[in-house]
Amino acid sequence: MTSHEGPVSTTAATAATAAPSESPERAAKRRSATRGAFFAEFVDMFDIYLPTVILTPALIYFQPAGRLDPGLAAIFTSLVFVTTLVGRPIGAAVFGALADRVGRRRSTIISVTGFGVITLLIALVPGYSTIGIASYWVLIVLRFLDGICLGGGYTGALPLAMEYSTKSRRGLLGGIILAAFPLAYVVITLVGLASFALFPLAGPDSPYAVWGWRVPFVLGALLAFVLAIYYVRSVSESEIWEAAEAAKSEGTSQGGAGRPLLAVLRSRTFLQVFGMMTGFWLTQNLVTLFLPTTVLRNLVGLSNNQLTVALLVAYVCLVGSYIAAGVIGQRIGRRRFFVIAGVLIATVGVALMAVLVNGRGLPFGLVVLVVVAFSVVVTAPWGVVLPYITERFRTDVRASGFGLGFSVSVVIPSFYAFFLEGLGALMPYATAVLVLLALGGVLGAVGAAAGPETKDVDFE
Repeated sequence: MTSHEGPVSTTAATAATAAPSESPERAAKRRSATRGAFFAEFVDMFDIYLPTVILTPALIYFQPAGRLDPGLAAIFTSLVFVTTLVGRPIGAAVFGALADRVGRRRSTIISVTGFGVITLLIALVPGYSTIGIASYWVLIVLRFLDGICLGGGYTGALPLAMEYSTKSRRGLLGGIILAAFPLAYVVITLVGLASFALFPLAGPDSPYAVWGWRVPFVLGALLAFVLAIYYVRSVSESEIWEAAEAAKSEGTSQGGAGRPLLAVLRSRTFLQVFGMMTGFWLTQNLVTLFLPTTVLRNLVGLSNNQLTVALLVAYVCLVGSYIAAGVIGQRIGRRRFFVIAGVLIATVGVALMAVLVNGRGLPFGLVVLVVVAFSVVVTAPWGVVLPYITERFRTDVRASGFGLGFSVSVVIPSFYAFFLEGLGALMPYATAVLVLLALGGVLGAVGAAAGPETKDVDFE
């Protein structure tokens, strides 16, 4: 089977062709690119969780004490997080096109430096007592710009790593790189716990509200600057991209998409990837956003300490499960893995969620076990998405295809709360959650089945 589909796909390699041995120089470049991609994913997710874990308790510093309507306060709180999510697809589009035109390495350096500077600026934003409600708007604008730069960081770094990987190792390396996501959650949670312990939080004038929250943001900025320096000093530009550019300039390339974004958006490949990823983003949101508060805190009744422990255990387990998923997908095929994973989400995942939504009174140890099992089952596809999406697009549009396929597909699932409300008008709320989870799993499986197998493709 081939994966050539439309103007932006790759072609399958001949099965009888033996993979060439990897030279020491190329092996060194592969390791540097993989480290860079892992670090980029880690810094990206570390920065994403800064507002929710670190900044949310200190938002009283940016609002008038006792004078902000509760509804308006909730809107402002959500805007700090939502604006970042809105900025990411924009950044993926902008920097994806840039990475396809001027190179993955250069695009990564620009975007990473950008979100390092912006994160540092956020750490310097004054509070309401200094500039009034403008402090909120400055914070929101900076988070939006931060999201744009964050969307560019992984758009260049991750395809670069895949282009240096040998065909047989893409699954393993893809799983390792994406495992930086749950690892970043564990680290930011531990940083948050340390910050809360060191800097007391008791009102808008308390040490944490005034300056304690700024320390993790400075740390996030420093991590970004270290990452940018690493790419400048240690990561080489993709040889595959350079070869494609040389062929394009010589007129020997069959690609040469002058407008990579337009070429991607017009392709059937993008529609297939978009459909599949929309399903898996929907199920992922139910794990990362819906499970902790609505299910574990409100329905199961866990205390804050119990919730923190349960999530930390689950995310530590996810680091290993992401890598395992990448290896399994390499062995049985990405398409088959996604189809199986989607079916398991719609069956086993739904059954485990049913236990949790009716789990008040269950022993805490049992709750933790169910949370771990549920998280592993529902997030399994994420150990495989990196190699799969990069394999679906040709070199001259690969960064754009990966960025759009990975980021734009998050938009519709971001409205999951509205979908739950709509379904809740037709059925019990707990049942609506199960229906939405099953729908996401089915959509992911059907989307994967609509595409070809990719694990044996050569990048072209």
